[in-house]
Amino acid sequence: MYYATFGQMKKMLGQLDKWLDAATAFAQTKSFDPNAFLEFRLAPDQFAFARQVQLTCDTAKLAASRLSGKEAPSHPDTEKTVDELRARIRSVIEYLDGFSEKDFEQAATQSITQPRWEGKVMTGADYFLEHAMPNFFFHLAHAYAILRHNGVNIGKRDYLGALSQRMP
Repeated sequence: MYYATFGQMKKMLGQLDKWLDAATAFAQTKSFDPNAFLEFRLAPDQFAFARQVQLTCDTAKLAASRLSGKEAPSHPDTEKTVDELRARIRSVIEYLDGFSEKDFEQAATQSITQPRWEGKVMTGADYFLEHAMPNFFFHLAHAYAILRHNGVNIGKRDYLGALSQRMP
C-alpha cells in the first residue's frame, strides 16, 4: 500500500509540475510575470501558492522518510520563482524514485511523532492514512485551486493525469 501510494504521489507531483507550465503560458499570454503566482492565495488567512507547493512536496518526502527511515532531502523554503518551485518538485520526485516496496515493510508499526504534536505519537499506518495522505492532497488541491481561480486553463484531466485504462 505505501509503495503504491507514493507512486501516486509522484504522479501527482508530476501533474503539479505540468500545471506550472500552464501557469507560465497563461501569464505570458496575459503579459504578466508568472512568478506573481507564488504570492496568490484563495483567502487572506490561507497560505500562498508557493507555500502550498512547498507543503505538498514536504508532506510526500517526509512521509516517505518517516515510514522508511531514509533521510529526506533538505529544502529551505526559499523559492522565489516558478523555476525554483519546479526544481523542488523534481527533487522530491527523484527522491521518491529511490524507494522500493521493501523500504516500507516495517512502515505500519513505526512510531511517528513531530515536535508540534507535543510528545504524542501515531503508528506509521495511522500517520499515513490520517495525516500524510490527507495533508498531501489538501495542499495539492489548494495549489490547483489557486491556479484555476486565477484563470489558468487546467481542468480535472490535468489534475488526474493519465489513467491506467485499458481495453478489457
